[in-house]
Formats: sequence, structure tokens, C-alpha cells
Amino acid sequence: MPGYKRRDFMKLLAASGLSLAAPSALIAQEAPTILKPIPSTGEELPVIGLGTSRVFEVGPGDFEREGPGEVLQTLAGVPNSMMDTSPMYGSAETVVGDLAAQLGVRDRLFFATKVWIQGREQGIAQMQESMRRLRTDRLDLIQVHNLVDTATHLRTLRDWKEEGRVRYIGITHYHAGAHEGLMRVMQRERLDFVQVNYSLLEPEAQERLLPLAQERGIAIIANRPFARGQLFRITKGKPLPPWVAELGIASWAQYFLKFVVSHPGVTVAIPGTSKARHMRDNQQAGTGRLPDAPMRERMFRYLQSL
Repeated sequence: MPGYKRRDFMKLLAASGLSLAAPSALIAQEAPTILKPIPSTGEELPVIGLGTSRVFEVGPGDFEREGPGEVLQTLAGVPNSMMDTSPMYGSAETVVGDLAAQLGVRDRLFFATKVWIQGREQGIAQMQESMRRLRTDRLDLIQVHNLVDTATHLRTLRDWKEEGRVRYIGITHYHAGAHEGLMRVMQRERLDFVQVNYSLLEPEAQERLLPLAQERGIAIIANRPFARGQLFRITKGKPLPPWVAELGIASWAQYFLKFVVSHPGVTVAIPGTSKARHMRDNQQAGTGRLPDAPMRERMFRYLQSL
């Protein structure tokens, strides 16, 4: 199976400040919904949110939007859940804005989008268009997407934050090759959020990036928690190990997500789906207990054995 070997994972685990020999900060709380604080304010978010890339890129018809509408309604069942989108994702912003208004769930969601263009004026125009599509004049979070013209857009976003047009600001990327660039920005800028790829198949972020986020007081949004579906292909037709029942894990999706959100540096994971039953399944990963360090290592080793 592709990915890290056990010795690599152990190095990453040690680098992240976790110990296999003693209780860690990963010990779960028995709560209906697991919440984690945004370090810069203390505001709490459910650990399972929603990504809209591809899955919300649909047309205007009722039939096309039925699945996304059910997903958004399900997501809003857990107040303040993060919905992450981008002008890069085709019609997704418009679909989200329309459905949130129709369903009356706007105030129950944490709206995050991105700016993805060169130039100050172009960035301002794109963010204004995002607000129009999302039917709001104030967003919870705007992120500089894939580090495109980062310094320029962060200057604008700091001004917008002071003016109350956006509550939080951040940066994003989706592959390990960009981690060094993300960390350089994290070290020189005051950020609320960083969005980065992190999963059982892509654990590189826990080597240095997640510890840096903890040190700098930055919330982490984990994208690609299913490694673009590769984790499901590896586990297809294979039963869950019986020992995960103690964590309340009843599906492979919950297995993958509980691993991701149990890292103390991760605030929220944003798996994408267009099916309400999958959204409900994902949300179950954000309840009950989270794995501690020894269980995380066991989960990693088991996946490596498949």
C-alpha cells in the first residue's frame, strides 16, 4: 500500500508532541458533538464540516440540487458547522448561497470561502462576487487559495477584518509540496486558519506544519481527509477491525475522520459529499470518543497492513 511505513509514522508522531507511553491531549471527551476552539478567539466549531469542491458544482434544476440541499440541511443540524467553498469550484458558491437561503439555515452554518486570483482590485472584485453568490455581506472566513498572491490579499483581508466584513482570515493548499510555503507564511503573518491536506495516506503535515500551527495559535482545516477517495479503494470489501468499536466507529469513513480530527493541531475536517446519508455518517465521527496516541498508531498500522 502507498504511504508512510510504521517507522515514518512514529517519527511524525514524536514530532507532533504526542507520546505513546503516556496519556495525551487526544483523550476524547464524552460529548454528543465534539467541538474544538479556534485558537485566536476561543469560538468552538464542530470537528466535522463540509467541503463543496465537485460535489456542489451542479446546475440550477431542482433535481440537480436535491442532493446538495439535503446535505446542507443535514450539516446545519449541528450548529456552527463549517461549510467550505471557493470561486474555483464552479457553481458551488451560488448553489450554497441559494440553498442556504431557501432552507433558512444560513445562521446555523460557518461560511468559509476563498480568494483565488492575481491583483488587489481583482481580489476585491472576486470576494465581493463571492459574497453576492453566497447572499451575505459578511463572511466567517476568507482564505487565500493555494497561496496565489498571498501578501496582496492578506493586506486586503486584514482591512476587511477590521471593518467587520470578514471574521477570520487564512491561507490554503492541498498537497505536501506546498507545506514549506504555507509554513513561511504562518511564521511571518498573523493568521486565524490554515487549510491543508491531512489524512492516513497523507500524514506529512503532522511532522512540522501542525506543531507550528499549535505554536502560533492557528486553527487547522484538514482537507482531503479521504485522500480523494483512495482510502475507500484500499478498504473496499474489508471489514472494520473489531477493536475500533470502543470508539463508536461504525464505518470506514468514521475511521478515517476520527484519525484526522483526533490530532490536537486539527480543528475541523471538511470531507465532501453530495449524499445526506454520507453526511450523517461523517458527522458521527464527530461524536463520542476520539482515539488517543496509542490508538492512532494502531489505526495507522492496521491500514498499512491492508
